[in-house]
Amino acid sequence: MKAAIIQAFGQAPALGRFREPEAAEGETLVTVTAAPLSPIVRMLAAGRHYTSGGTAGFVPGVDGVGRTADGRRVYFLFPRAPFGSMAQQSVAAHGSTVPVPEAIPDDLAAAIATAGLAAWVALTRRARLRAGETVLVTGANGAAGRMALQVARHLGAARTIAVARSRAKLEGIAADARIALDEDGDTDLRAAFDRGVDIVLDFVWGPPAGRILRAAAANRGARTGEPRLRYVQIGTVAGEEIPLRGDLLRGSGLELMGSGLGSLALAALVAGAGELLAAAPEAGFTPAFISLPLDRIAEAWNGNPAVRYILQPDQS
Repeated sequence: MKAAIIQAFGQAPALGRFREPEAAEGETLVTVTAAPLSPIVRMLAAGRHYTSGGTAGFVPGVDGVGRTADGRRVYFLFPRAPFGSMAQQSVAAHGSTVPVPEAIPDDLAAAIATAGLAAWVALTRRARLRAGETVLVTGANGAAGRMALQVARHLGAARTIAVARSRAKLEGIAADARIALDEDGDTDLRAAFDRGVDIVLDFVWGPPAGRILRAAAANRGARTGEPRLRYVQIGTVAGEEIPLRGDLLRGSGLELMGSGLGSLALAALVAGAGELLAAAPEAGFTPAFISLPLDRIAEAWNGNPAVRYILQPDQS
């Protein structure tokens, strides 16, 4: 079958021929119609993700949309290695598929799921957003950050705050407030936390996270107690580590947690994907994405990282 293939960790995938998968007991064979290129796909291809393992010589892609042998249209997550989603066919466990609403085209469904799932499960399972709360999103200019703002609003957030590196990167982003870190970012962050933030969804970590945590928690320590702040770590595009003073935790209501495979079971991620897609027709989610045929994998791999590319094997 036609597939994108990673021949060595750290190399871009190349279009080629790969053996066809065969479904084992408890698995579903999927004819793939839409496969997202997301940050986790790139990190796994480089051997740098915390779940990385195995050897090269595999098809990349951790999720996708397609049709099963009995004609069901599904979103599937974590196909069995080495059969990733960027191929004409893939294979996934029965428990790793959810239905796709008929009102949503395949590429849009794939874009909604890949860009929105992280925020959906972080807000519903980890931070447990309550209606009326305020949600701040870092890396708000990225595909996942933009979707996080939409998901937060849909789930009941009364106020959203978008944070990005520059004012230019915040253009066109729908949020109640926008903070550019390269301007008077620290002052604006402090003012935002003084007004009240309940949840932070952090897609970047690194130096921006250090600044946000200081603005949120430094020099607090009110005798009456500080308000609870759930800080959810989701991505590390700006750095893997940060320095963290202990008194930020002692003197504030700060609660640090992560959201991803491990802090959440696979079953929770799959269930979240089903909820997200079921909500999509009414919510009208609008992720930023570009659809390309699979034979343009090189163009997508080298494209704008702020945009989710959706590869379509059936269009090649």
